[in-house]
Amino acid sequence: MSDMIKSLIALIFSAVSVHLAYIGYIRPQAALIMTHAKELGQSAPRDLLVILKDYEQELCIILMLWAGFLIISKCLEILKNRYLFHVDLLEGDREEEKEEDLKTVLSNLESLPAKTSETPLVVALMASLRRYLITRDVQDTSDAVESSIEALAIRQEASNSMVRYLIWAIPSIGFIGTVRGIGGALAQADQALAGDITGMTNSLGLAFNSTLVALIISIVLMFLLHQLLRLQDGLVVDTQSYCEKFLLKRISER
Repeated sequence: MSDMIKSLIALIFSAVSVHLAYIGYIRPQAALIMTHAKELGQSAPRDLLVILKDYEQELCIILMLWAGFLIISKCLEILKNRYLFHVDLLEGDREEEKEEDLKTVLSNLESLPAKTSETPLVVALMASLRRYLITRDVQDTSDAVESSIEALAIRQEASNSMVRYLIWAIPSIGFIGTVRGIGGALAQADQALAGDITGMTNSLGLAFNSTLVALIISIVLMFLLHQLLRLQDGLVVDTQSYCEKFLLKRISER
């Protein structure tokens, strides 16, 4: 199953599950709390369900779950393949061996399972080995390693674009709720002047609650994103170190 299909399934699942939670529990309970407060002549209380009840907060939570899935899946993918850095994938490539043995090593790498052969480390090793077999030059092989590392960094940066967009979009959705709430409050200014401030306070509650929820979610997602970036930077460094230790050092000693 491709990553795009998995991402779409995660988005659909997040939207359906959150919406069911809202229509089945959050909004009915929030309505009861607000009705009870109105009967007592009080403003809506600062209850968690009241804070979460509006559409902007619902959309923010859906996007939070989707972004969380994207970040965590990338982190797990990196951690799952960490064992490769503790394995000698070029086993048999010794300085006393013949040049043809490098072709055997390359063939062995190409015959690995697809999930392994598509990892950044194996891709970099195969690209570097092909360059060496063509040029028989250590410097060209080193340049191939550098090119593979740069391409890996660019791919990782590009793969984070959707997550970055969601982290930007969530506070924007919160600000939309702020504008909607303030607009609703201004529309009820006449009622407030007449002595009934309930409608205005409820609208202002929407304005502040949507921004509060959006900012808290963005803080959480930014923390998760920084953990992902730390793992990705470590992957780039470890891949380069592995290629230098297991590949460049050996072929330079031939």
